[in-house]
Amino acid sequence: MYSIEDASSLKKQVKIVWALSVPAILSQLSSIIMQYIDAAMVGSLGANASAAIGLVASSTWLFYGIISASVTGFSVQVAQNVGAKDFSRSRQITRQAFFIVVMLSFVFALVAGTLSFQLPTWLKADEAIKNDATAYFFIFALTLPFTMLSSLGTALLECSGNMKVPSILNSLLCALDVVFNALCIFVLKMGVAGAATGTLLSQIVVSSLLFYFVFKKTPSLMLTSEEKWKIDNDCIRKALRISVPMALDQIALGGAQIVSTRVVAPLGTVALAANSFAVTAEAFCYMPGYGIQAAATTLVGQSAGAKRADRAKRFAWLTVTLGMIVMGLMGAIMYFIAPLVFAFMTSDEAVRELGVKVLRIELFAEPFFAANIVAAGALRGVGDTFFCGIMNLLSMWGVRITLSVLLASRYGLTGVWIAMCAELCFRGLLFLSRLCFQKWQKL
Repeated sequence: MYSIEDASSLKKQVKIVWALSVPAILSQLSSIIMQYIDAAMVGSLGANASAAIGLVASSTWLFYGIISASVTGFSVQVAQNVGAKDFSRSRQITRQAFFIVVMLSFVFALVAGTLSFQLPTWLKADEAIKNDATAYFFIFALTLPFTMLSSLGTALLECSGNMKVPSILNSLLCALDVVFNALCIFVLKMGVAGAATGTLLSQIVVSSLLFYFVFKKTPSLMLTSEEKWKIDNDCIRKALRISVPMALDQIALGGAQIVSTRVVAPLGTVALAANSFAVTAEAFCYMPGYGIQAAATTLVGQSAGAKRADRAKRFAWLTVTLGMIVMGLMGAIMYFIAPLVFAFMTSDEAVRELGVKVLRIELFAEPFFAANIVAAGALRGVGDTFFCGIMNLLSMWGVRITLSVLLASRYGLTGVWIAMCAELCFRGLLFLSRLCFQKWQKL
């Protein structure tokens, strides 16, 4: 554990940033390894299997984004109250969060399950992959309640200052996912549906363990007999003020990614599979950024709760700088090992060659992508989600989608990834500008 009260000097602040970031980075790296193994398992079934999952991947990201928004409205409040040493209030917010998230999770599951039957058709999928895509997305819908609880448990523990337990349990999630996927895909012969079923089973186990630590082992979050579960309107209003702009932001981002998939799908199965594998391979570069983002939200949120705007600003810039360095290095490494990564994930030579080509284009944008990821986390720590949504909307729809449509017809998948590279650089500069001109004292 750590205390932001000890961060009296730059050296100590750097140590705290590093201490919080490393467990989260290691957790994200274990997730990347799991994704690579999953991709290899599905890739062994052929290009059609990979294309089926790649087709609906952007839709799953949309739901993950909305889940993140729903959780953040409560976790930011927890971070701020822990920073203010108001543990009774942080426990009350935890109970509110659990109640609301459980209700929302079933709504999301119902919506996703209903969409699963029409989504492949709307995305212009080949007939050969429609059934697998539908089955995968339907089982994904059943997983959503457990995914939401897992996301909430992770966020609450991190914002209380406990980065180690979520890191360990999310690493366990990755290991279980690999084991259950192997069982469902190869032993039970479930194919593409087996990949989704393996994720469902692993999420059930880990979400249960996360809330054991939240409710039983964390004093600032745990259940007590003296405190009640009654609805707290003030907590809900604050959560909505943070979450609604962020949810709209994620809908805009997710919608843009779905439209991008719709642009890629007519390019053929090879392009769709290569696109899917390239996105998976790129996770090696950007997932550590999301680990540092968690540290940024925690540190900035707790500093804001302690009424230390100067410290919040310092932690924001420290975490963004660390993120840009780490993701820049990851991008440089991936540029050289990309052929080996694709050889591990698929035996299809055409898919490998195209995937390596497009991924190397986008890797030049990794430092700017880091600025976007980590700065967004820092700004969430002070509840600044509205302008983040505006910047994401402007960047994704104004730059990426426009360029993708213009370039795809002439350059195919390569044009789509050139558009992605340009847009990530533009978006990173937008978020750096927001940090520079942010009125920290007011927030």
